[in-house]
Amino acid sequence: MHIKPIILSSIFLFTASFYANAQVEDTAEGNDDLMAMLESESAKPVREYTTATFKTTRIANGHSIENTAKGVLDFRINHRFGLLHSGVKDFFGLDGATTRIGFDYGITDWLMIGMGRSSFMKEYDGFAKVRLLRQRDGGGMPFSLSYVGAISVQTMDKPAYIPDSVEYYFSNRLAYVNQLLIARKFSNAFSLQLMPTHVHYNLVNFKNEPNDVVALGIGGRVKLSNRISLTAEWYYQIEGTKRFVEGQPNVMTKNPLTIGFDIETGGHVFQLLFSNSTAISERNLVGQTVNDWGDGDIHFGFNISRVFTVVKPKGFENSRNKIW
Repeated sequence: MHIKPIILSSIFLFTASFYANAQVEDTAEGNDDLMAMLESESAKPVREYTTATFKTTRIANGHSIENTAKGVLDFRINHRFGLLHSGVKDFFGLDGATTRIGFDYGITDWLMIGMGRSSFMKEYDGFAKVRLLRQRDGGGMPFSLSYVGAISVQTMDKPAYIPDSVEYYFSNRLAYVNQLLIARKFSNAFSLQLMPTHVHYNLVNFKNEPNDVVALGIGGRVKLSNRISLTAEWYYQIEGTKRFVEGQPNVMTKNPLTIGFDIETGGHVFQLLFSNSTAISERNLVGQTVNDWGDGDIHFGFNISRVFTVVKPKGFENSRNKIW
């Protein structure tokens, strides 16, 4: 017998068997490592952008952190009536009203523009809202941040106190607004927003009146039910920047306070408001509110909007769905 070939064959078979078992063990260990990695990844919280901090692009009178979606046009009607305590003679303020009609449009997911016309002081306004930071669920960015820049022109006749011999320039009618919106959604039922605001008036009524008003606004939303939320906003004018009431050099303007209800109706939000301001734009709201809640000077009003998709989202270009 040839013992040597048999011994060599046995050694070869033993070595091959050992190598195969080692490969199987390595593969099993590799699979275990891969599964551990997958389980570790799945255990990490998914960080998504927080949505519906507020239910619409306005808290009440002022802007909220929300933007109109890209390609969507929002047609808005804002109505503010006269003083509730005016009595039956003026039908509790319904005889006298301020109206603003405006259009907001989402250029991108982070840029929204808008323009409107208000019957108060026959004002035209335009704005841009830029989304800078967005709150994330599951950790990461703890708040949202946006910037609002606006310009407005009032087209009323030249004020009576300006002599005919004095030129009343177009620039005298202009005012500018700069505002930061800092918001956080603490839960599905509660959101809070801070609004540092600067308003510059090219022309003021009195020599000792500031051209710049600086205010700190605070607003919030509390969900009362699936369809109804309580909202409120208040702007505090920093001392030394307050303006005088027109024609009353010894009377300062008031801090505007608005309390309202958001009512969701079939995908739209209807807002009912109670405010000491009859104005709607930040120019007039922040720096030209003359009524006082303490005196019962309250105006009732509402906001309604209707959205239209102008540019269809990708994937729906050829859709005949009535939504688009």
